[in-house]
Amino acid sequence: MDIRIDDLSGVEIQTLLTEHLEDMHAASPAECVHALDLTGLKMPTITFWTVWEGNQLLGCGALKILNDSHGEIKSMRTTSAARNKGVASTLLRHILDSAKQKGSIKLA
Repeated sequence: MDIRIDDLSGVEIQTLLTEHLEDMHAASPAECVHALDLTGLKMPTITFWTVWEGNQLLGCGALKILNDSHGEIKSMRTTSAARNKGVASTLLRHILDSAKQKGSIKLA
């Protein structure tokens, strides 16, 4: 699995994020949906990663820095074809390691 910082310009990631937002709105009341759209995920306080195997997108996730000591995981999603293959746990460890490298970030 190759985890890389993504600029959100690819069709594959845009499609996955659209699916993610649609599922969030279908399963939760609007006031409980805290997922960000493409514009929100491009904020400078957010680092966004995608997970690939060759040229196949497997999943995505982001870290939003809230302040000097707190961060929040955003928009974690695994493609349906990659579910139950360890993508989410691998990406989560990567995001947690990145938060630790940024200092004493605690995730909210």
